[in-house]
Amino acid sequence: MSTGDSVELQREQQFVDRLYARLDELRAERAAAARFALAQLGNGRQAKLERDITADEQARSAAELAGVESGLCFGRIDHARTEGGGGGGHHHIGRIGIRADDAARTPLLIDWRAPVARPFYLATGHTPMGIRRRRHLTTEGRTVTELHDEILDLDDPTRTGFEGHNADEVLLAALNTARTGRMGDIVQTIQAEQDRIIRAPHRGVMVVEGGPGTGKTAVALHRAAYLLYAERELLAKRAVLIVGPNPAFLGYIGEVLPSLGETGVLLSTIGELYPGVHATGADTPAAAAVKGRADMAEALAAVVRDRQSVPDPVLEIDHDDYGTLHLERGMAEDARARARTTHLPHNLARPYFVFALIDALTEQLVDRLGADPFGGPNLLGPDDMAQIGKEIATSSEVHAAIDSLWPPLSPQGLVADFLEDPRGYVPDADAEAIRRAPGAPWTEADVPLLDEAAELLGIDDSAERAAKEAERQQQIEYAQGVLDVSYASRTYEFEDKDEEDAEVLAAHDIIDAERMAERQEEADHRTAAERAAADRTWAFGHIIVDEAQELSPMAWRLLMRRIPTRSMTLVGDPAQTGSEAGVGRWADILAPYVEDRWEMVRLGVNYRTPAEIMDVAADVLRAESPEFEPPRSVRSTGVRPWVRRTDDLPGAVAEAVARELPEEGRLAVIAPRGLHAELAEVLDGVTAGAAPDLTHQLVLLDARQSKGLEFDKVVVVEPGAFRTSDLYVALTRATQGLGVVHSRELPFPEEGLSVVGGSMAA
Repeated sequence: MSTGDSVELQREQQFVDRLYARLDELRAERAAAARFALAQLGNGRQAKLERDITADEQARSAAELAGVESGLCFGRIDHARTEGGGGGGHHHIGRIGIRADDAARTPLLIDWRAPVARPFYLATGHTPMGIRRRRHLTTEGRTVTELHDEILDLDDPTRTGFEGHNADEVLLAALNTARTGRMGDIVQTIQAEQDRIIRAPHRGVMVVEGGPGTGKTAVALHRAAYLLYAERELLAKRAVLIVGPNPAFLGYIGEVLPSLGETGVLLSTIGELYPGVHATGADTPAAAAVKGRADMAEALAAVVRDRQSVPDPVLEIDHDDYGTLHLERGMAEDARARARTTHLPHNLARPYFVFALIDALTEQLVDRLGADPFGGPNLLGPDDMAQIGKEIATSSEVHAAIDSLWPPLSPQGLVADFLEDPRGYVPDADAEAIRRAPGAPWTEADVPLLDEAAELLGIDDSAERAAKEAERQQQIEYAQGVLDVSYASRTYEFEDKDEEDAEVLAAHDIIDAERMAERQEEADHRTAAERAAADRTWAFGHIIVDEAQELSPMAWRLLMRRIPTRSMTLVGDPAQTGSEAGVGRWADILAPYVEDRWEMVRLGVNYRTPAEIMDVAADVLRAESPEFEPPRSVRSTGVRPWVRRTDDLPGAVAEAVARELPEEGRLAVIAPRGLHAELAEVLDGVTAGAAPDLTHQLVLLDARQSKGLEFDKVVVVEPGAFRTSDLYVALTRATQGLGVVHSRELPFPEEGLSVVGGSMAA
């Protein structure tokens, strides 16, 4: 390294040291402010609501700063000089924006999402966007280890000694880095096609389609971070929901947004979107397909209608005081019609049914008891009639009879009853597929059914609201008592004082009882994402769905309820559809909700999978669709995937793992679920059926568990047992090397593979 090189590195190191010093100051300031605000809230519970907001915001800011420690500053753009010699300044680009603690609040570091940072990602030699040089900084912790400069203005004579010959050097270095079992952000290497998607307006539905390794998930996560930056006021209140295919995937991506300074996002699977329900069961593929069909909504609606019954022909009610009451079919039909015309959900319409029947039964009893034997007017007076109505309305026997006709229902109870005996609502073959044993755990496919049932039933919270209002009135009365005491005390204190002293304001002069009671209420310090997770009716500001092609029509109904604005980013690849319940085609997914008012963009560059592996994977789909064109791989390793045929699958897999396990990085064995128990016996540290820990050096997965994940090396076992789309997924998870072990015929040609025979370790 030359002296000039050393000086340049030292300058950048000094700047980075200054940034981290300022970051430490900010972290300390915001943590102290949060502690102060929270302490004020706890001091007598009389702080203003504005202090609640301050505490929440300060805590969020401290959490954001904690997540950006690694690679705080990763780039610099040097602006072109003008003809007069002016300009020529520069900006450093990083994960968050940082300003100096001076009067001018001078920007030290530009947030990667700010408009001024965009040339860092889009500028080229052909279109330099006013930039003469782009610098990439590589750091380890707080130490600058490497610089890489790209010259965009070839007429600029200045050279630093860090200019590279390959403009993609930084990108390729990132792609070749050993995997850790956790997705890293791509903020340093965002490509132009990705940047345009990330910064697109958040209104409406955007579909991001792309084959394996095109960075769909990374783009979606960075889009979430960008939207939270650009639409902070809106999305911080409403939160962003990111839906993933399984818990392992959510764990895999869980560190990306915190590393970008964003913590106010809810990550969830479909099975976690019904508060209070944990979907731990598993459906057969046939059951998942049936439960996911759109006509299940009609089946559940029919189940609810059947719970709104009438007597055939009369229901006799034994009343202690008045003998037998006769609840006739016509009375119930009239009451049911009245309730249904409200178009309210079942539980909310129920009071109309109840009141109508109580009125009808009261009229029946009044006619019986007050009938004039000579045909004259009813002998009962208004007070007598009111008393009879009250006794009917409070009769447990009457309410038990009404409950048998229009019972209050819970979503869990309704769906459980339906699945225990679905005959009559779905075809017999489907009924057998989805039949559920009493007490069986809920499955992910059950959650959209529960959500649909909740919509059909509604929640009658009138009693809860009445109780809260009663408590509120008690607090207001107590507050009024406090103010009355204050007033009386002040009157006594100043009765002998002059007029000037008497004009001093007291509590009752500046606040009324209702406002004072409000200040005693406990503040909700949960983040928007935490509140959203506990509220089934929460409306999100934006929803991002990964592997969106896998979701069933019923799952889409659930999601669309949570985003009335239809502000969504959908990420997926129809060619990788593996679920029998998946819709697959974007038009079929979106037509019921937005018709044709959606936009699709396609990512066509494969950053993950080397060309040698992608060629093999593409042959799998071309066997069924000869016109299929895979995404173009940006790199080649020169290493062909290998294949081995054997009569001893476990032994061959164990031997392959011993040979292929990298010193750094991760290896995945992807095999049909039926082989997992056998393979787990020969693979160290692997447990069949357990949730995979992706931070382990070796993991055992089935094809669908591997969706969205990537590993340094992959061994695919018995490819002939996979569905075509699942096999395509399994073959495209590797960033460096791929091997195939099989005992039956391969479902694709061996062309492009290195055939291995005998002992691989030899």
